[in-house]
Amino acid sequence: MADALRVCTRHLATECANPRRTGSVGAYAVQMARNAGLEIFATAALPDLDYVRGLGAQTVIDYRHTRFEDVVPAVDIVLDLVGGDTGVRSIGVLKRGGVLVSPVSAPPAELTRKAGVRPIFFFVDVTTVRLNTIGKLLDSNKLVSKVGTVLALADARVAHEMLAGSPHARGKIVLNVGNR
Repeated sequence: MADALRVCTRHLATECANPRRTGSVGAYAVQMARNAGLEIFATAALPDLDYVRGLGAQTVIDYRHTRFEDVVPAVDIVLDLVGGDTGVRSIGVLKRGGVLVSPVSAPPAELTRKAGVRPIFFFVDVTTVRLNTIGKLLDSNKLVSKVGTVLALADARVAHEMLAGSPHARGKIVLNVGNR
């Protein structure tokens, strides 16, 4: 994520929510972009608009009522955390030479080539340097992680159901492995 943000020059558009929940990856991305001084356009559902603004997005679009491409100007980078049609539509808001980053799905190569944008499809590449950087951001409160639900280890199945879309509080799902 931090490496992708280094590509930005001025603007980031991120789809930081899906219809079931506000995602932690998007929440972290908005905070990192804010710390990098970028102008941030983000999408979220109505109940999450203020939350995403509070993370640092200057413009938050209710994706259920407004198509982001009708609001977002040409941007340098899009972080697509939804995939599918959203990823394809994201190509249209990128400047020529812009970057479409997605851990969800790679956009059609023909579309990105014609638009003159660079797609980056990635999986998490964990390194000590990156983890130390994130740790420093957390320690300095420049990056905040919200805990939404704490469950006993015996409830690990419930946690997996929540990850798969079962209702739960906004934020991280934590398994408590202690005796408390």
